[in-house]
Amino acid sequence: MLNRNSQISSTGVLYRQGDVLISRIAGLPSGAHRQEGVTLAQGEVTGHSHRMDRADAVQLWAQGNELFLEVSAEIATLVHEEHRAIELPQGFYRVWKQREYRPGAYVEVMD
Repeated sequence: MLNRNSQISSTGVLYRQGDVLISRIAGLPSGAHRQEGVTLAQGEVTGHSHRMDRADAVQLWAQGNELFLEVSAEIATLVHEEHRAIELPQGFYRVWKQREYRPGAYVEVMD
């Protein structure tokens, strides 16, 4: 069942929570490196973060500038103080942080 913060795309289900977009993928890319923590994006202004609720249920991975999430439990929840929580079923995901153009560069949006 889809929640209010998800939608179907041609590649599967997309989840959005504020400045973070998450898409289910078949598996991790080769060469991905294990990351510490459960925070997908940290807010610069508010100090709030987009993070998973259970460290024992997830693992973050990175390859270059790309971030990936592995949910090993049946369900793990993405939480943030200003957004509705999103339940992610077991599987692999790619995580994008919203970017905006500023003269000369694209930068990640931070709340």
